[in-house]
Parts: sequence; C-alpha cells; structure tokens
Amino acid sequence: MSAEQALARPQPLPSPGIGPGIGNEAPVAHVGGLPVSTLSLDALIAKMLVEAPLRRSLEQQPSLVFDANGQGLSMNATDPDFRANLAQADLIHADGQIIVAASRWFGGPQIADRSSTTDMFIDSLKPAAEAQVSYYLLGGEEKVNAACAKEILALAPGLQLAGRRNGFWKPEEEDAVIDAINAAAPDVLWVGTGKPREQAFCVRNRDRIKAGWIVTCGGLFNYITGDYPRAPLWMQKSGFEWLHRMATRPKELAWRYITTNPHALWLIWKHRHG
Repeated sequence: MSAEQALARPQPLPSPGIGPGIGNEAPVAHVGGLPVSTLSLDALIAKMLVEAPLRRSLEQQPSLVFDANGQGLSMNATDPDFRANLAQADLIHADGQIIVAASRWFGGPQIADRSSTTDMFIDSLKPAAEAQVSYYLLGGEEKVNAACAKEILALAPGLQLAGRRNGFWKPEEEDAVIDAINAAAPDVLWVGTGKPREQAFCVRNRDRIKAGWIVTCGGLFNYITGDYPRAPLWMQKSGFEWLHRMATRPKELAWRYITTNPHALWLIWKHRHG
C-alpha cells in the first residue's frame, strides 16, 4: 500500500472525544515483558495531535513514545542498556501485529489494533496539517530524508515541517543537532535512526529537547519514499509483514527475524501472566 493509498482512507480527527487516552490514560497490556498501550491507531494519533502542541507550548518535558515489536521484545530481554532506555518511555505502542495478537491470548487488557509507526505517521499527516501541528524529521540518509520531506509536503499541503536532518552525525556534533531541533521547536520530533540508537538518543537528550512528543520511527522515512516496499495489506493485518520484509531485504533482515521471532514468542509465553 502506497502513501497515497493510505491517505485516501478516512483520516482521524484530533478530537478529545475520539477514545481513551485523551485526558486520561488507557490501560496497558503486558506483552512479553513490556507494558504496551491498548490505544487504537486513531486514538493514538488523536492523543499526539492534542498533547504534543500543548506540551511544547507549555515548555513541558517531551513525552517519549517508543514502539513494541518482536525485535523490541527480544532486545528488551537481552540488552540491558536498551531495556533501561525503553523503561523511560511514557507510552509504548504496538508496532507489530504479534503484540496485538498476544494481548488477546491470556486474558487481561486487549490492544485495540496495530499501530505501526508507518501508519501512525501517514494517517496523521492531513490531520496534523489541518491542526497546524509541526513535525521535524531526524534520521535516514540525506537523500532519503530530503525525499521524505518533499513527499509528505505533497501528500499533505499545509503541513508544518519545522525542520529535518539526516541521521548521521559524530558524537561531538550532537549538541549542534539538538540546537537545530530546539531552534525549530517542533510539536513532534520523529527520530528514525534504528534500534537501539534512537531510543538511547531520545533518553539521553530528553531534558534538553524542545518538543511536545518524541517518537521513534526506525526506517519510516525509507518506507515513505518507497525505498523499502511495504507488504500487501493482508500480510500486514495477518502478522506476516515481517516475512515480506525478510524476502525483499534478506541481507539486512533475514538473520534478525530468524533469531528474534522465536525468542519473542518464547518471551510472550514466559510473561503470559503479566
């Protein structure tokens, strides 16, 4: 499904009445050792579009929004630094269909639906433009980042793109990266530098970033530009998008899925009682 096709679907409106999580916190589902928000995709977008500009205008500490999928479950169990950073999130959403399915296997709160970061981003573009919620894109190669910025401005005319920067910088350049973000003061900062780097960056710099929400997004920008093809919708909904990704990018992803998927399933069973 292309970005154009996604935008053709009915778009959520930034209304406080759209569902749980606006003005009050939705319950979490404990999946594989992680507390995952039960918010629907539409409710998550609405929450972002209401809260992010408010937090930014009040100069409050930005909310950290991370994602959960099979890889994340596995890394949370095996990488102490990643686990410590993930624990700082204000909200973890279900990026993987396996997370949604697992929330329904053993009782307890159920996750409404999958909120893949790509869908969250695409579906939010037009509502964000209408509500004048500003975005900043951080991550990816320069040509990908620039192409993504151009694409979303075409898809959602009027979108407030506060700024953008590629995801490659040296440690000594990080202060300059933060200064550029703060000069733009976006409502939502999208950080796509991949696990575990993006989570570490967000936690390390949370206290000095001027934004309302900071959302990690992995390879999002590459999906918007079409450099990474998305799986057919039936594969996304049935939980087999990982298979499509592995087939289309075997060198980068085959070993990851072969090792983390079985481990994630074992973790889901291990933590089945919360």
